[in-house]
Amino acid sequence: MPDLRRRKTLIWGISLLAPTLTAMTNTVLAATPAAPQELRSTLPAAHLLGSGPMRFFGLRVYEARLWALPDFEPAQYARQPFALELIYDRKLEGEAIAERSIAEMRRVGSFSEQQARQWLLLMTKAFPDVLAQDRLLGVTDGAGDVRFFHNGRETARIQDAEYARLFFGIWLSEQTSAPGLRAALLSKR
Repeated sequence: MPDLRRRKTLIWGISLLAPTLTAMTNTVLAATPAAPQELRSTLPAAHLLGSGPMRFFGLRVYEARLWALPDFEPAQYARQPFALELIYDRKLEGEAIAERSIAEMRRVGSFSEQQARQWLLLMTKAFPDVLAQDRLLGVTDGAGDVRFFHNGRETARIQDAEYARLFFGIWLSEQTSAPGLRAALLSKR
């Protein structure tokens, strides 16, 4: 008889928890952002792998989101298609974003001054001045083709596997200056 009583108590407890668990699941699903429109046409099978804030001296600069295929392997990021989305929290000049990108790329690997000048010109075109809630999206095919978008509009494109590895390495390489953000981006791995 005690087993029957325990079963009834367990069933009763589960029935009380079911609405709460359903509400929690619905909240989590509602909080998951939809894939950016431009990503739906370039990488339709991508899903949100992880996200996290970038802070500078405690101030939140942007929210980063990594969109990738289900079998994404962090150690092989440069050889896989994915997208990195940045949603800015404050106004920043595009030129400053491009210059900072070059500095961060140097942490990931070395490159010539000629490459730095070429890539800086590309990124100055790719990254216009941003305001709070503006989105920058970089999409790579894993073979060196990189496309940049600002609020859904394509701004630049480059075919350069070394650039793709170094640029996306700002966030995804083990040499990143933001290991906490890297961990958050890869959190669902």
